Amino acid sequence: MSLSYRWVIVAAGAVMTCVAIGAMFSLAIFLEPMALDTGWSRAGISSAMTLNFLVMGLGGFAWGAVYDRLGARPVVLAGAVLLGLALVVASRAGSLLVFQLSYGVIVGLAASAFFTPMIALTTAWFDTNRSLAVSLVSAGMGVAPMTISPFAQWLITAYDWRTAMFDIGVMAWVLLLPAVLLVRQPPVPAAATEASWPAAEGAGMSVRQALLSPQFIVLGLTFFACCAAHSGPIFHMVSYAMLCGVAPMAAVSIYSVEGLAGLGGRLLYGVLADRLGVKPVLIAGLAIQAVVIAAYLAVSELGQFYTLAVIFGATYGGVMPLYAVLAREYFGQRILGTVFGAATMLSSLGMAFGPLAGGMVFDAYANYSWLFIGSALVGLGAAGIAIAFPPLPRRELQPA
Repeated sequence: MSLSYRWVIVAAGAVMTCVAIGAMFSLAIFLEPMALDTGWSRAGISSAMTLNFLVMGLGGFAWGAVYDRLGARPVVLAGAVLLGLALVVASRAGSLLVFQLSYGVIVGLAASAFFTPMIALTTAWFDTNRSLAVSLVSAGMGVAPMTISPFAQWLITAYDWRTAMFDIGVMAWVLLLPAVLLVRQPPVPAAATEASWPAAEGAGMSVRQALLSPQFIVLGLTFFACCAAHSGPIFHMVSYAMLCGVAPMAAVSIYSVEGLAGLGGRLLYGVLADRLGVKPVLIAGLAIQAVVIAAYLAVSELGQFYTLAVIFGATYGGVMPLYAVLAREYFGQRILGTVFGAATMLSSLGMAFGPLAGGMVFDAYANYSWLFIGSALVGLGAAGIAIAFPPLPRRELQPA
């Protein structure tokens, strides 16, 4: 198989992350109409997203371990089937509990089947331009707000939230199942070339040794704090903009601008990381993210929201793929699925805090000020932890 096929893997991974993450995060678009139609509280609906991230974290760890043993295709096939099923069931939920279980548990389990395996598979296909390739797969997450979210808003406006969610579930099957057929493991010669490159410092570690190493502890804590910082502002951005007087469709467009900026940010940060190193680019991005989150306290007009959305989307979108590159450099390819799955589990725990915290803050104070203040402080903590990253391994293999 030609190594040019690796770009097909990148494209398939981008489509999968776009559909899966787009469907999951579209709950932010459904939040307002669901609350008005059902009478369910914002905190109750938002807790489905919290459950989503908790299950996604555990699922990412489990799917990563399965990937290390069976490869990517069985994992993403299971995820494709489950994602469409979860959305169809959630669209027919007659109670908040049923919705929380279907959307929170099944969507979380399904979404976790794409990100970790496809990122790990991409690193196996690429020895050069690895940061860029991983960023392009992750770019599907940036495209999601420009595609799935406006589509969801259009469906809700034209029909109702139940029809919209059902249609998105069917669309997930239509797009994901063909993409699964494109997923292949790299040819043996390509995988074997890893021996000719500088060895990862932890390439000979067991899973237990890797998860207890200083490298993983810093990686996991940084990933956790980074996601805890931006998850609340991302999820509640549409509601916050509407609270500031922005029209519903315009508020959704802010979400889309963030996604477009995230796409550009992933490309920019990926290129910079390949040239300047992953660690300094990550630290700079985390610091910028914290400052921008705090700046949302001072905005009230659509133009101001757009300006911050460009910076915010570029920074949180740009830093997210870099954790996978760090994991690959620290621990090698052999156990990458399990190790990065564990790191993703910690990041999902961080993501779980924001939506629920934002809903609780709004229900208590009828505004989101404390959400942005707390998120900015956590973001600064993430940048501080990242400074403790050990230097990346640079030792060369000895001649045979």
